[in-house]
Amino acid sequence: MKNVKVLDKRKHVKMQGIHDPGQSIADNLNNVRREVGRHFRNKKKAYLKAKTEELETNSKIRKY
Repeated sequence: MKNVKVLDKRKHVKMQGIHDPGQSIADNLNNVRREVGRHFRNKKKAYLKAKTEELETNSKIRKY
């Protein structure tokens, strides 16, 4: 659900920049773009960490 909120925020700022172009809007869009990228990078990192731990656990169980 948070993913949708993050993407909606980005979409809103982008549309605001189309209707009223200006430097502050462009800066705001860049800030939101970085925030969205950071959000999904962290989400991907957490997913990969959990998946790695799951695979390590499964491989330890199979060894015994």
